[in-house]
Amino acid sequence: MDTGFLAPLLAGYEWQLSLYAALGIAALTLIGSRLALLIPAFRAEHDRNQAMRRSKMAKPHYAQNQQWNRRWGPVFMVAIFAGILPFCLTAAPQPWWRVLLDMAVILLVYDFFYYLVHRFLFHDGGFLGGPLMWVHAVHHRQHNPCRQDSSYIHPIEVALGLGLYAGTIFALSRVMGDFHVVTIVITWVAFSQINLHNHDLWETDRFPFRYLATMSRMHHNHHARFTGGNFATITLLYDWLFGTLDNGQGYRAEKVATRRDTGHKKPPAEAGG
Repeated sequence: MDTGFLAPLLAGYEWQLSLYAALGIAALTLIGSRLALLIPAFRAEHDRNQAMRRSKMAKPHYAQNQQWNRRWGPVFMVAIFAGILPFCLTAAPQPWWRVLLDMAVILLVYDFFYYLVHRFLFHDGGFLGGPLMWVHAVHHRQHNPCRQDSSYIHPIEVALGLGLYAGTIFALSRVMGDFHVVTIVITWVAFSQINLHNHDLWETDRFPFRYLATMSRMHHNHHARFTGGNFATITLLYDWLFGTLDNGQGYRAEKVATRRDTGHKKPPAEAGG
């Protein structure tokens, strides 16, 4: 078979580097989780979430959803690590600041587009009417989620979430150049662990764990009602920028309260409406 037309494409297909990235992600995740459990606060939170997970797994619909994710999750991973990442990776030496810059750019760009998808497709953000609310409603059945609930989602949402993250890496690599394997390993672990932690039943609220408590609390505010805010997942930056921070009352209600507190008055056409 003549594969000459594929030669330019296959020349940049670094499947070995993608395999190294997958192994690095698995190793860093395993080692990191084991080390975290040596810290009493993390061990206590882990036990709390595991206890909640066991109680939820006793429910047939919950166990069925988790079984689906265990079955199809590896398929999505193979698609990403065999079909996308091999075109985005390099092992060429890079300065440390480049690795840090690339990590920040990947996470912030992904979070921006995830914010838009989450707010306007998965929820009625007032622009598109939330065409995929029915998909995201599966995830929102968990009003007080635990760590495992990060994977209690509709299959369409799994594909969109992972596809958006891998697509962000691919698109940025076309602009910024190939990313170092170390960059992808650390960034992927950060991406996955932040998503897991946001769903944690987290109670430790003392230094140096206060930021972790805040992130978990804010995402639980999002889950408490389907009209809540806090749509970003990596940081609260975009919710702060676009006025969708939700401290427990819903971001729309908090906007009204802010107007009242600052003496803001509605235009005459809206008054008494």
